Amino acid sequence: MKITPTAISGVLLIEPKVFGDERGYFFESFNGRAFAEATGITAKFVQDNHSRSVRNTVRGLHYQIQQSQGKLVRAVAGETFDVVVDLRRSSPTFGKWLGHRLSAENKNMIWIPPGLAHGFAVLSDYADFLYKATDYWAPRHERTLLWNDPEIAIAWPLAGEPILAAKDKIGKRLSEAEIFD
Repeated sequence: MKITPTAISGVLLIEPKVFGDERGYFFESFNGRAFAEATGITAKFVQDNHSRSVRNTVRGLHYQIQQSQGKLVRAVAGETFDVVVDLRRSSPTFGKWLGHRLSAENKNMIWIPPGLAHGFAVLSDYADFLYKATDYWAPRHERTLLWNDPEIAIAWPLAGEPILAAKDKIGKRLSEAEIFD
């Protein structure tokens, strides 16, 4: 696998080694030992999540203020624009965002350490998205950062108005959000 650090400390773009031939392809989507050797991260994943969303859906930007989750994410069908926002006050990139296209075609993954908000937009007719998380979902600690906060100014590549969950419509602006030290 190829590991590429990003502009936000701790966030890694992961390109798996894919073996293909006339039958199709094969790759290890996760191997704990190889992941630890390549990244230095010994994450213990406790929960896997799978979502399916239609074109122009925006999910996020979500985080847990306690029981903060590290996440390893990827699209297994379709294409998404995956976004993280740094909510660690002590980070030099606090309040900054970055986005990467994840798709069934490119098979890339992103490691998102605790302390960041995460979300994605669906660019294809639909997308199936997988998340491996280092802590359990804790609804009482879940927070939502406003997906279109002008202070953050994420350049979402949407074709029209997004489809949003009720909680995503009323997310907090960065200036009002609970953040990490």
